Amino acid sequence: MSQAPFEQAGSLRVGAVDFVSPDEIKVALDIEAPESVALNAGGPRPFPRVNGYLLVPVDDAFLVGQVEWLTVERSAFPKRRGMQDFGLVDLPFPLRRLRLNPLGTLRRHTQNVGYAFRRGADGLPSIGAAVLLPTDNQLRSIVESGERRRVKIGTSPLAGDAVVSIDPNRLFGRHLAVLGNTGSGKSCSVAGLIRWSLEQAAQERAQAGAEGRPNARFIVLDPNGEYSRAFGGDDAIKARIFKVNPSEGENALKVPLWFWNSAEWCSFTQASSKTQRPALMHALRVVRDGQTEPTADASHDMRRFLRTLVTTIRIEQNSGAPWGSFPKPKGFFEKLEKWKKGLEPELSSFTGDQHARLNALIDKLEGLCVPRRIQYAHQDFTKPEVQELLTATSEAHAAFGGTAKDVIPADVDAPRPFEGASLLRGVEAAGEMLNVSEHIETLLVRIRALLTDTRMKPIMGDVGAMTLQQWLNGYIGDDNADGGCVSVIDLSLVPTEVVHVVTAVIARMVFEASQRYVKLNGVALPTVLVMEEAHTFIKRYKEDVENQDAAGICCQVFERIAREGRKFGLGLVLSSQRPSELSPTVLSQCNTFLLHRISNDRDQELVQRLVPDNLRGLLRELPSLPSQNAILLGWASELPVLVKMNELPKSQQPRSDDPEFWGVWIGQDEHGNAISRATGWEKIATDWQVGPSAQSISSVEFES
Repeated sequence: MSQAPFEQAGSLRVGAVDFVSPDEIKVALDIEAPESVALNAGGPRPFPRVNGYLLVPVDDAFLVGQVEWLTVERSAFPKRRGMQDFGLVDLPFPLRRLRLNPLGTLRRHTQNVGYAFRRGADGLPSIGAAVLLPTDNQLRSIVESGERRRVKIGTSPLAGDAVVSIDPNRLFGRHLAVLGNTGSGKSCSVAGLIRWSLEQAAQERAQAGAEGRPNARFIVLDPNGEYSRAFGGDDAIKARIFKVNPSEGENALKVPLWFWNSAEWCSFTQASSKTQRPALMHALRVVRDGQTEPTADASHDMRRFLRTLVTTIRIEQNSGAPWGSFPKPKGFFEKLEKWKKGLEPELSSFTGDQHARLNALIDKLEGLCVPRRIQYAHQDFTKPEVQELLTATSEAHAAFGGTAKDVIPADVDAPRPFEGASLLRGVEAAGEMLNVSEHIETLLVRIRALLTDTRMKPIMGDVGAMTLQQWLNGYIGDDNADGGCVSVIDLSLVPTEVVHVVTAVIARMVFEASQRYVKLNGVALPTVLVMEEAHTFIKRYKEDVENQDAAGICCQVFERIAREGRKFGLGLVLSSQRPSELSPTVLSQCNTFLLHRISNDRDQELVQRLVPDNLRGLLRELPSLPSQNAILLGWASELPVLVKMNELPKSQQPRSDDPEFWGVWIGQDEHGNAISRATGWEKIATDWQVGPSAQSISSVEFES
């Protein structure tokens, strides 16, 4: 067996093992062991210290243990080395003990140069085995372990300020949760992780002779408007800023209504499942399909009208209503009268087969209405009569280019442009067609309120102002990230009633775009979606509720991203001060955690359940962590490690400073600079009441 690992064992010994189990090792410290500072490890080092590292020789390697607790106990039979040789009476003396959590194995490289750390233990020590202080070289080997450590994020104060680096593939590829109280440094950590990763990637590209920015895509959903300062005006990263009221150099936030899918529309309007939701779904099918035709002329409009008639007759036929007692035949009779009156003025606009088929349909409607027009309005319709009407309507529909597939379009959620007013008319028509007009009034009121809300107009934009391709280029990024590596989407001025829907739409569009990229190209386009204040948008919801509200739909989108995003190259970064309120599904899919100071009991209990039992001792330091310090654990780190994050200049920090109460009160800051806070309520009142300018409403151009 090689003697190399134990060259300094004598001088570095601090105690001996007196208890061993698979998840803990208890150590009795020697009386000669340092009491506050160790000087025998190559330099001054605090010892003993909770969460510090110690080594125990096992076979030809070292077992690495992390100190969980320290204690002093009085022993009736102390064993101080050397006393027995002099025959002296050894009186009882306080003995120090500590507990180690086994972390892994430290083994010298085969070339006998340096050490390699690996999680897991090949074997456990025996009682009486020496416990050693690690040298500075050994400490660095423990903390700086792991392959492809590409990006430095900080240093470890417990390991002689050893460099802590991460592999972006592990950090962003398996989802990251940054958790901690307000003011603990979460936002700076998120901004720093993005910035340091991009700066290192840019440096690697320059060394390889490649031009341009890193081909990276970060999308930051920023509900408080903090990150504009962190990335704005930086040409090296080139961030695109999207706001409701953009300033110079920023872009107008656009999330068109036609992006919304049926679930998001139903959640916003709170459409009831029995009557309102079918009408809304049919209206969405009609208005989305109406944009598939290259032109909209009289023939096209007639085709759409006839398609609605065919669908209505089939619904009535399948329900048995035309010849049954509910709804009353009078209701169907009134529909036939309305259809005939609507078709008669259009007959003169067509010729040939179209005119003939349309005339035959009008004649059929007249034949059904004549005997019921006065006293026979309640007379039942027979099954053959309804079938003949369906045949005549289908033939007229076919004469105008309609097909069987055209009756019900395949995809109700395809992002095809349509006007909000068209959807409103479509819902009204669907209500008549489904015979539920009296039940959809509240649905129409909610849609009208959305369309007339002046706060939403800047976000909805005009239908023809932006294509889907332009939106994807602007918000996710174009080829080689020429437009920038980071998109900051400022949600701070989005109306509260729709902020969850807008967030859900943006996140879903990014996810589905990633899906389709893999489908068409066979490989993933690495993208990172960052959600600040995640506890607001990814909040627990009741699964047994029939109609999910907008917050529930928003959470479901992120749950799907958490479960499936990795397969399509979409990483998720969550930042939250209340992890106990987050969706368990999303939190369980996060493989890496960066934990800042957490003082709430419920949040601490939740976080402790995320780590193995034998490593929970490290998390007991969470309530007392100073700002800028955090615990990194999970897939991106070989072992849980306390990190002092790199410093970010003030100009690169998110705008999350604590308010300067005292400085405003006395009129100057701590450096003696004058502070003034004029109210200017007139300007605020005008902005509040009048809303955004016309320029903000119509602006859709992206900064190149």
